[in-house]
Amino acid sequence: MRARLFAWMSRNIIIFSQLYPDMIYTPLTYLAMRIAYNAHHGVLDKSGAPYIFHPYEVASRMDDEVSTAVALLHDVVEDTEMTFDDLKDQGIPDEVIEPLRYLTHDPAVPYMDYIYKIAENPVAIKVKLSDLKHNMDETRYCRPMNDYEQARQKKYERAKQFLLECSCSHE
Repeated sequence: MRARLFAWMSRNIIIFSQLYPDMIYTPLTYLAMRIAYNAHHGVLDKSGAPYIFHPYEVASRMDDEVSTAVALLHDVVEDTEMTFDDLKDQGIPDEVIEPLRYLTHDPAVPYMDYIYKIAENPVAIKVKLSDLKHNMDETRYCRPMNDYEQARQKKYERAKQFLLECSCSHE
């Protein structure tokens, strides 16, 4: 399975690099890309697009190798059966896993408490701000937003404003 996935990615890497020309491509980010692709394979987002394009879009806004890998993997543990140990076993280093721990939302934790915790890690802040930007892009819906989606947008805006203030103190 890994060989087949690697062959697919190798054949299609030109397509990905054309779709995301600003993404940082290194052995670590390729590993993260393959893990994310495998973990989200066959999953569609709420608008019906392949889910994997969300982490790729988030990662395309990163400016270093570690944050790019974190962005690619930011939903893997939260939304799939993979664990942090699985990521480590596949070669993901602790400097990537640490911010991923901040970004993985435990549903038992209120959303803003989760955001307050993210504020403790500069890489997690940077990735979450990119995640929020993509999640708040209303053009992804291709239809009017319903009441739930509008309320979620407001929640995301509060989180974004808080993290923007925190990111300034980390600089």
